[in-house]
Amino acid sequence: MSQTKFIILIVLGFSIVLRSQNTPFDIQLTPMNIEGVGGLQAFAFGQYEGKWLVFGGRLDGLHRRQPFASFDITGHNNQFTVVDPLLNKSWTASMNFLPVSIKEQLSATNMEFFQEGKYLYVVGGYGYSATAGDHTTYPYITAIDVEGAIEAIIQNLPFQSYFRQIRDEKMAVTGGYLHKINDIFHLVGGQKFIGRYNPMGPTHGPFFQEYTNAIRKFTLEDDGNVLNINHYPEIFDSVHLHRRDYNVVPQIMPDGKEGLTAFSGVFQQTVDLPYLTCVNINNTGYEVQPNFFQYYNHYHCAHIPLYSTTKNEMHTVFFGGIAQYYDNNGILVKDDNVPFVNTIARVTRKSDGTMAEYKLPVSMPALLGAGSEFIPLDNFPSFDNGVIKLDELSSDTTMVGYIYGGISSSAPNIFFVNTGNESNASRQIFKVHVIKNKSTSVHDLNSQSQNGLGMMVYPNPGHENISVKFELQKQTYVVLTVFDMSGVQVREYILGNVSSGSHSFHTKEVFENHPVLIFQLRAGDQISRQKVILR
Repeated sequence: MSQTKFIILIVLGFSIVLRSQNTPFDIQLTPMNIEGVGGLQAFAFGQYEGKWLVFGGRLDGLHRRQPFASFDITGHNNQFTVVDPLLNKSWTASMNFLPVSIKEQLSATNMEFFQEGKYLYVVGGYGYSATAGDHTTYPYITAIDVEGAIEAIIQNLPFQSYFRQIRDEKMAVTGGYLHKINDIFHLVGGQKFIGRYNPMGPTHGPFFQEYTNAIRKFTLEDDGNVLNINHYPEIFDSVHLHRRDYNVVPQIMPDGKEGLTAFSGVFQQTVDLPYLTCVNINNTGYEVQPNFFQYYNHYHCAHIPLYSTTKNEMHTVFFGGIAQYYDNNGILVKDDNVPFVNTIARVTRKSDGTMAEYKLPVSMPALLGAGSEFIPLDNFPSFDNGVIKLDELSSDTTMVGYIYGGISSSAPNIFFVNTGNESNASRQIFKVHVIKNKSTSVHDLNSQSQNGLGMMVYPNPGHENISVKFELQKQTYVVLTVFDMSGVQVREYILGNVSSGSHSFHTKEVFENHPVLIFQLRAGDQISRQKVILR
């Protein structure tokens, strides 16, 4: 994380926030707790007939900066928990009865996982390995018979036979996502990390860190006894696929086909900040979503995909977590320390493929969500890839599942003061309801998400040496104009025909006698405006 001071961006009302008149649904959260279910974050889960099998992850909160304390072994989750949310009951079982390699992997954090029928497939994960004598990313894929394991744990019977594992170095990934498009698995993004975390970098560790920068595609042959993996050529992109600890969500694309979207993620190659761009993935390749930037919910958090067939609209709802931006009474605040947030937002893809971001009027009740999971109701109306069929929610209010766990933080920015007491792994469970038909609330459109310019003005506050960063999808004529608050032009900079890509403009002018200025960037027919507070 960067120590840069936070920047307040107000796009004028000149305002960055407009009111949406199209509210497809509302979200309602109802808290509940289940006896015996403790706090957990960045875990994996499977389910069978409404019961959950939960394992891995961390028992503590945000990892500490000190290498000796970060991802320490006391925070490992070395047990399985079976949860029945309807009966409000839970059961636990130690992993010590499993073979060592399976036990070590399944007690890791940030594993990738995907359930198909009764089998849950678990890939990679990061944690301390007594076998290796160090922290490592595990090079395994493990198949779990969720039905058999749940029933055995409830009955206090041996469960070793329900776990099978094979070694494959391409599975040594943590912080990515595992999904399927049609019949092919897609392991998207993530990294391989070996050694103890050190925020000062590998020369102070030392440690080994390598982003996959890839979509690794494969199929599995699984007859219930033997597990074989068949690899396809991977897709590699060191710029757009250089992401981890983020959200990759199943989608129904405007053409009606299954796909995925990789939302945000960290870290950009040139700066320790999240990506604002998103990447769409289909069964043949990928592309960066044009003219869209995501400002809320940058880290891994609970999320829900919902699709309306009648309107051909894809909605993805994100719950809290960590983000570079948050809304403060209609003002979009940019904080390069990347704080914990309570924002609930949705990203909607319309029938023409365009996307926009909306802030919902409901928020997480605290700084919650990072490392949490949405656990959908079993056998719920959904597409083959798990996207909820929004049109089939016939009631005004429909329960769609639960949100469990994640990090609960006592303050937005705790990384640089973290002693281990400023956050914890939450045991909170929320029932999640989708409200249709009776929706009367207004979702706030973040107009900045749609203009495709990704404009940033910094330092802010400032008065000299001001820089403007922006993105262009194609070559176009660019003009930067500075106005005072009464609309009078103060300066104009003709940037001329500018090529596609990322650009920065710097001015050494000293802006005096103006408490606030409006910087307007016009690129062709696109306009972005931001307020700058002057010292």
